[in-house]
Amino acid sequence: MSAEPRINDRIRVPEVRLVGPSGEQVGIVPLAKALELAQEYDLDLVEVAATARPPVCKLMDYGKFKYESAMKAREARKNQAHTVIKEMKLRPKIDPHDYDTKKGHVVRFLKQGDKVKITIMFRGREQSRPELGYRLLQRLAEDVQELGFVESNPKQDGRNMIMVLGPHKKKTEAMAEAREAQAARKAERQQTDSPAEEPAEA
Repeated sequence: MSAEPRINDRIRVPEVRLVGPSGEQVGIVPLAKALELAQEYDLDLVEVAATARPPVCKLMDYGKFKYESAMKAREARKNQAHTVIKEMKLRPKIDPHDYDTKKGHVVRFLKQGDKVKITIMFRGREQSRPELGYRLLQRLAEDVQELGFVESNPKQDGRNMIMVLGPHKKKTEAMAEAREAQAARKAERQQTDSPAEEPAEA
C-alpha cells in the first residue's frame, strides 16, 4: 500500500470535509466543489485523513508540502543520536601512567555521551585473583562518577571481567554542547585573527 495521500482526481468520494489553505474549516462540501476551489486557489486538494467520514481534505501546495516534510525528516535524522559502545581494555596490574591514559579515554567517551565497556584481561595466575580486577573497576567507576554511572556491574566472563559505564549526559546533549563549544572557539579565533584598530594619529 502506498503511504502517499490521494490528491486531486485520485480522490474518489462524493463529499469531503474541507480545510482551507490557512487551516480554516470550510465544512462538508461535494468533491466537485472542493476541486473547483483548489483550481481557483491554484492549489492541490490533498486527502489528509482518509479514514474519517467523510474524509478530511486540505487545500495546499502538495509539491512544497512534500519538500518541507522531506527536509524535516532529514533534519530529524541528522539530530538523532546513535549511542555507541566504546571499549577500553585494562590489565589487573596496570601502571599508574597507563591507568591515567586509559581513564582519560573513558572520560572523553562519557563526555561525548557514549557508553563504555571496560574489560579487565587476566593472564595466567592472575585468573586466581579476580578481586584485583574488581578493585580496579570500582576505582575507575569512582574516578569518573561525575560523568558516568555503572550500568552493568563487574562480572566474570571467562578470563575477562567486564563492566559497562553509562553516561549521565544524553548523546544529543553532548552533541549540542560540542557544537556550542566549537562555535565559541571559532568566534574566539576570529576575534584574535582580526587586526586591532590602529590608534588615530594626533
